[in-house]
Amino acid sequence: MGSADSKLNFRKAVIQLTTKTQPVEATDDAFWDQFWADTATSVQDVFALVPAAEIRAVREESPSNLATLCYKAVEKLVQGAESGCHTEKERQIVLNCCRLLTRILPYIFEDPDWRGFFWSTVPGAGRGGGDEDDENARPLAESLLLAVADLLFCPDFTVQSHRKSTVDTAEDIHSIDSCEYIWEAGVGFAHSPQPNYIHDLNRTELLKLLLTCFSEAMYLPPSSDSSNANPWVQFFCSTENRHALPLFTSLLNIVCAYDPVGYGIPYNHLLFSDYREPLVEEAAQVLIVTLDYDSSTSSSPTVDGTTTGTAMDDVDPPGPDNLFVNYLSRIHREEDFQFILKGVARLLSNPLVQTYLPNSAKKIQFHQELLVLFWKLCDFNKKFLFFVLKSSDVLDILVPILYFLNDARADQSRVGLMHIGVFILLLLSGERNFGVRLNKPYSVRVPMDIPVFTGTHADLLIIVFHKIITSGHQRLQPLFDCLLTIVVNVSPYLKSLSMVAANKLLHLLEAFSTTWFLFSAVQNHHLVFFLLEVFNNIIQYQFDGNSNLVYAVIRKRNVFHQLANLPTDSQSIQKGLQRKKKTPEPISRTNSQDGVSMEGSRPAAPAEPGTLKTSLVATPGIDKLTEKSQVSEDGTMRSLEPESLQPLPEGNPPSAVNDGETWSGEASQPRRDRRRLSSASSSGQWTPTPDWVMSWKSKLPLQTIMRLLQVLVPQVEKICIDKGLTDESEILKFLQHGTLVGLLPVPHPILIRKYQANSGTAMWFRTYMWGVIYLRGQLCQPSTNRDA
Repeated sequence: MGSADSKLNFRKAVIQLTTKTQPVEATDDAFWDQFWADTATSVQDVFALVPAAEIRAVREESPSNLATLCYKAVEKLVQGAESGCHTEKERQIVLNCCRLLTRILPYIFEDPDWRGFFWSTVPGAGRGGGDEDDENARPLAESLLLAVADLLFCPDFTVQSHRKSTVDTAEDIHSIDSCEYIWEAGVGFAHSPQPNYIHDLNRTELLKLLLTCFSEAMYLPPSSDSSNANPWVQFFCSTENRHALPLFTSLLNIVCAYDPVGYGIPYNHLLFSDYREPLVEEAAQVLIVTLDYDSSTSSSPTVDGTTTGTAMDDVDPPGPDNLFVNYLSRIHREEDFQFILKGVARLLSNPLVQTYLPNSAKKIQFHQELLVLFWKLCDFNKKFLFFVLKSSDVLDILVPILYFLNDARADQSRVGLMHIGVFILLLLSGERNFGVRLNKPYSVRVPMDIPVFTGTHADLLIIVFHKIITSGHQRLQPLFDCLLTIVVNVSPYLKSLSMVAANKLLHLLEAFSTTWFLFSAVQNHHLVFFLLEVFNNIIQYQFDGNSNLVYAVIRKRNVFHQLANLPTDSQSIQKGLQRKKKTPEPISRTNSQDGVSMEGSRPAAPAEPGTLKTSLVATPGIDKLTEKSQVSEDGTMRSLEPESLQPLPEGNPPSAVNDGETWSGEASQPRRDRRRLSSASSSGQWTPTPDWVMSWKSKLPLQTIMRLLQVLVPQVEKICIDKGLTDESEILKFLQHGTLVGLLPVPHPILIRKYQANSGTAMWFRTYMWGVIYLRGQLCQPSTNRDA
């Protein structure tokens, strides 16, 4: 009965607030206390009892009442933080204010006239109400953030008290060292506190409020200007927040230590509620938002975690001002890296576990946030990246990413998930060790709708990429460059491709080298260059173990001959384009000869609730995403200056991508080149010209493959005639023992395209991250017409 009464009283207070046209005095405690003192409302109640229309009405019609409500709610949080929330009543007031602010803040952010409100000081807000206090008064936002930070380390409210206390001897909130109250064992903290579900619930509510504060970024137009940092995040992650280190550590540890399967008892989660999961999810989201930092414009931490400046420079402390990024970049102990990597891999693999005993284990939904977190770890902490690549553990990250990519490929709403998965693999593929690790046999059978094969993780990667390209949706076309760049980067290290993977590569080349595909868009020929580079790398550097690929090249030799003899006259170009009208698909889906799919596999699933349906900002083209490095004989890499790339017979002009939805037009070829090499028809459509075709056809790197065919084809044909062979295993046996030493052109230098940080991707990650958080329904934001 009491609960129903308190809801009724709360609702009455809300109605009073919306109907009062006169400002209510801030000193009228009897009125304001109705909102938090006597009520026991859950967060759901607050959202139900404070409708959006009413918040907007108060904002428009009695702005001073809304301002006072916000100010008084923050004041209560500050008082709760000061006193240490020792009584049940104080805790209830803090939670009620927390829920109320979580509900109201989005409506303040959506109105441009109100956005500065929290960053202003409230007149007379000083304790004594006199002017002298106003001099030092903090903006409301700062008071709110500091209070939340204090409350997150409040003994008996959000953390376990270290002493048996009565109200009189309770710990003083200002004297405690919050580093002793880190929420979970892991990085830099060995003690695992006793789980307490009330503490978990309270932390979750405070983090939800924090995330709501940070979400102001969603209401602003996207900006690539890195000086436009989110002021809420900036302040919260600054030295002003005395809890920055323990909070960063708590968030990281709580995410990486979480085990959704619990004690490994199937169906356990159906019997017991898991209070930890909402907390872990909230922690992951707060963590990635606080780590939103454009490293391309800063003195980014070097491999050893310091910046490039010297100690004598009169500059900021080493590393970025954002302490969360700073702490992340300075983690260096192997056991900490192991803890983080195992935790992220465990959680990313969780949805894959589902497929064995359906619904037997709790299925987490926050894998997109985990992918962003893993990206940040690798991007900001190079030592972590090297640790990941040092052992086969990187494959525990690779397999779930390939699973997600394959599963989401046909679903337009998950285009963001596809991008981040590919970005992570692009980052990893820039390191030699990643290519080497891919040679490990793939034995764990994750049910995916891909052909059955026996081989390595490299085979899995190529087969999944082939599937994305041949049966993904149209919006993925801009990712083709990235997918093939990854294959190029790892190709010099692949010791032995399976026949299935070799055939997939040849099928892609066949599809991409048809005249209608080559002539239909200004950048399509780049894909052929990438694939030829893959074949050249494998033949030049890994010929001995790759008889399957060599055999596939020999079988499909006509594809290479057709490329070498590609017609360049206007008539043939027009004829090639005519064929396109008959074949609208960029790649024939019926021609991929997939054969049997893996047991237990499922076709690409539809969108899950809360997956990305907003539009993403433009992503830079592959030339902006990567910089070329040449691998020296001793395995070290030398960065190549852009101008030194011109004479290389690589024929890879900067990528130009034409999907306005997800890729930026800036990445296209220099305009004057395009004008010179192509002509614009009356409709403004781009049309290929003989000069344009000649400009790249002359650079096709076909010499190595043509030499291989010239040497091996007569030998294979002779064996077939002499021995009457039709059995391909005999031919493969011959190829395994063959050698081309001294017969091939001098090996070309290995070129790796390494990911490089840039403002374009920083902005892409920001919009993607908020899109994910928004659509996962965590913020219950007001519906706005703008994209997330």
